[in-house]
Amino acid sequence: MYRQQRGYPRSRRSRRRGGGLIIALIFVAFALVRYFSNTQLNEVTGQKQQIGMTVEQEISLGLNSTPTIIQQHGGLYQDAELQAYVKAVGQKLVRNSAARNTPYRYDFHLLADPRTVNAFALPGGQIFITQALYSRLETEDQLAGVLGHEIGHVVGRHSAERVSKQQLAKDLTGAAVLATGDYGTAQAAQMIANVVNMKYGRGHELESDDLGVRFMIKSGYDPHQLKDVMRILKEAAGGGERQPEFFSTHPDPENRIEEIERAIEKY
Repeated sequence: MYRQQRGYPRSRRSRRRGGGLIIALIFVAFALVRYFSNTQLNEVTGQKQQIGMTVEQEISLGLNSTPTIIQQHGGLYQDAELQAYVKAVGQKLVRNSAARNTPYRYDFHLLADPRTVNAFALPGGQIFITQALYSRLETEDQLAGVLGHEIGHVVGRHSAERVSKQQLAKDLTGAAVLATGDYGTAQAAQMIANVVNMKYGRGHELESDDLGVRFMIKSGYDPHQLKDVMRILKEAAGGGERQPEFFSTHPDPENRIEEIERAIEKY
C-alpha cells in the first residue's frame, strides 16, 4: 500500500505534464498558423514577408514615437539651414527611387545628440541622423548613403517584420514553459530565439545597404561613398577588436563593404 501511495502522485504529475504538452502543441500550432498566414509580398524588394500590421499602423507607430525619440536624443539640432538640407537630400532620394511609390510619410530629422554616432528609421518613414554622425560625414554623397540605407529599412518593412518575428519567438517560448513547467528550459528557448533574431537583423542591414546603393544610383549619387560611411562607422566604434559577427545584429563593416561592392556591380 505504501508503494501505491508513492506511485499515485507520480502518475498525477505525468498526466499534468502530458496535458501541458498537448496544450503547448496547440499553442505552437496556433502561433505558426497566425505567423505564416500574415504573408505579404513587398513590391519593391520582391520578397514575401510575414507581417502582422498594416501600413497605416506602421505610419501611426512611427509618428507617435517620433517626439519621444527626439527628446531622448537632446532635441532637434538647432540649425534650420542644416535641418532643411538633411530633409532635401532625403526627399531627393525618395523622389528618384522606388520609395516614391510607397505609401509612407517620409520625413528626415537631424538630432542634436553629439555623442551617439547613429542613424535609424522608425516604421512608416520617420528617419533620423545624429549630429555626432553627421559631423563625421564629408560629402553629400555620404549623407545620401546614410539616408538611403535608412529609407531601405522603411521600404523593406523591416520593423514590422521584426515585430512579427519577435512575437512568434515569444509565443514559442511560452509554449516551452507550458510543455515542461521548467523556467530554465524557457530561458534556453529565449536565448535561441534571441540568436535567431540577431541573424535576422543582419539580413535586414545587408538588404538596406543593397537598397541604399540602388536609391543612390537612381538619384545621381556616387554609391562608392557608402563604403566610406562604413569606414567612418568602424572608426567611430574604435576600429579595434569586434565581437564575432554571428553574435552581432550588424554585420562587420568590412563584410558590408564587400556586399556594397556587389550591389554596385549589380545596379
